[in-house]
Parts: sequence; structure tokens; C-alpha cells
Amino acid sequence: MDSVTNTEGAAGIRALFDRHLDVGLHHGAQLVVYDGTDRVLDLAGGAVGPDEGSTTPDTKHLIWSCTKSMSACCLHQLVEQGDVAYDDPVVDHWPAFARGDDEKKQVTVRHVLSHQTGMPTSELDADPSAWGDWDHIVETMETQELRDPPGTVPAYHTVSFGWLVGELVRQITGTRIETYARENVFEPLDMTNTSIGVRDGDPESVATITGFDVFDRAADPAEGLVDLSPAAAAGLGNDPGVLQAVIPAANGISTARDMGRFFACMANGGELDGVRLLDEETVKQATELQTETADDGTLSRPMRYAMGFWRGGAVSDLFGTLSSPETFGHVGLGSIVAWVDPEANLTFSYVCNGIREESHEHAVRVNQLADAVYQVYG
Repeated sequence: MDSVTNTEGAAGIRALFDRHLDVGLHHGAQLVVYDGTDRVLDLAGGAVGPDEGSTTPDTKHLIWSCTKSMSACCLHQLVEQGDVAYDDPVVDHWPAFARGDDEKKQVTVRHVLSHQTGMPTSELDADPSAWGDWDHIVETMETQELRDPPGTVPAYHTVSFGWLVGELVRQITGTRIETYARENVFEPLDMTNTSIGVRDGDPESVATITGFDVFDRAADPAEGLVDLSPAAAAGLGNDPGVLQAVIPAANGISTARDMGRFFACMANGGELDGVRLLDEETVKQATELQTETADDGTLSRPMRYAMGFWRGGAVSDLFGTLSSPETFGHVGLGSIVAWVDPEANLTFSYVCNGIREESHEHAVRVNQLADAVYQVYG
């Protein structure tokens, strides 16, 4: 249910939210907070892009890697239905998966969902022109060799996560993941502004991303996706071909409201407003810590992974400095962040349309807002 509050504390969060817009951290943003199943904060402001119209709560944004949690939900539903098990070898459901490397027969569904397959990157990562050809993507996943033995090296699967999950869903159900997700996740939960990729043929309906100049780079922000300098990443995110492809790890289209509904549903044991996406036990399994590392094989920083979700407790989780280690959620490029803190009974959903220097500026603006939310509602 929605019971948006307007307290003095909420006004303080609004002031901070507006301050980020006023100083030019991004052109537009949305922020939604749930206390349990009640939506207690719903902010939108700024512009859709440079010299463009106003951002409203219904303005669609590219949510980058936050797409992963929604795509993973499709596979969790299939586990719940008994169509697949977490410890099944991928080849049990996708026989051709191991044709490029016999050791891939040891890759399990759990490995896929927790970034432990041993194939975190592929030749396709640096070729956005190929992202619209699903058959070519599948062939590449099948013929690729492993970089590491399965289950040995946690390494963030920036793009390949979604292709592996997506093809597993198709192999098991016969339905493409963008259709399965629409019919079984987005429509049931009334996420009317959400899809995997732009499916209505109108990429201009998505907020324009701006890549701002680097302020003070402390580390190379490249994470396997071409050249992720702010300007290059913005160009990628605004590319109509990329927006209209099916990239289940990275090109979800959504709003803070819709993303907040999804994560509030997970916070409430898989049910929200009478709609159940997953059983409570499935949510528990999906969000349990699977692996953690002090030096992720892709991101080169501490990471803690559940299955399709990040877990709190890492120094760079972007879930706020006050979050508990039980927090789960996901982060997308450009300060797109959604999380659930079960101890505080809070769900946080934030989107904006400005990409800055990843390791410093994104963390500062997101953690400021998260900490302000904890001080008012935690």
C-alpha cells in the first residue's frame, strides 16, 4: 500500500535530494523509500536530460545492473516451481553450453547466479553492436572457454550474467526472458514502466544520460563494459540499439517507483499488495550470502554475493554507512541503487541520469541519501 508521508524529516531528505540537483551532480533523479510495505517517500525532480523536460515519478530510466535482480527473479521462480534446482549443472537444461570447454559441465545454476562460473567476461563485452543478436550471444556463451575453474573465483559478470540467466530461462520454458519477465514479474506486480530493454520501439522515452567530467579519479573505473569513462558510458546508455536490445544484466528500463515495488516485495518475503512473486523461503535462499572476496576478479574490490543480489557488509556496497550486513540489493552504473535492510525494515530505490566517477562521486551522493533515510525512518 502507499502512505506517502510528509514529515519534517522527509523535508530534510527532500532538501538533500534537491541540493544534488542544484549543484549539478545530475540533471534529474527519483527516490522512493518503503517502511515495510508502506511507501513513505516518493521524490522526483530535475530534468529528463540537458535542456529537456521535467523528471516525474513516471519518467523511465536505464537502471543498468539493477536489472540483474529482476532477471534472477525469473530463475528463482522456476526453481520454486521445480523446473530447475540451484545445484543443477547448467548443461542439464542447456546441453550445448559446454561445447567449447568440457569443464563447463561443472558450472551450476548457483554459480551463474552468484558470479562464480569462471567466465565473467566474453569477447562480446567490448562489442555493443552484437548485443542485439541473441543467437550469436548464445553461440558465444556456448563456445567460450572458462577463465577459472567453476566455483573458485568470485568475479562480477557485468554482462554475461544476464545472457546466462536469460538463456537458461529460455531453455527451460521456451520463452525469451524479456517476455517471461513481463508476464511473470512486471505485470503481476503492476510495474507498468519496467521492461528488459525498450520494448515499445521508443528509446526516446528513456531519460537521457549525461557523462560528467571526472572530478577526482582514485582508480580506473573500467568494469568490463567497453570504456566506462563517464562520457563513453553515457553514449552507450543512450544508444538506441543498446536500449532496444535484450541485455538481462544491464539494460532494464524502470523508475524508482517500480524498482521500489520490486525490492519491497522481496523485503516482504516475496509478496506485496496481495501479489506473490516468490515464496518466503525462496527469497531467503536467493538473498543468502553465497560467496565473498576481498578482491573481486572483475571489480578488484571487496564484494559479497547472494544469488542475483549483492549483500551488504562490504566497504564499497553503496548501501549507506548505516546499513546492516543483512542488507541485500543491487547497484547500477551512475548511482542507480536499490536495497532492502531487513533489520531496519527499509527499502530504498534511487535512480538518476548522471554518470560521474564511479568509486568516489557515486558513493558520496548515494550514501548521503541512504544515511539521511536511515536517520528519519531507520
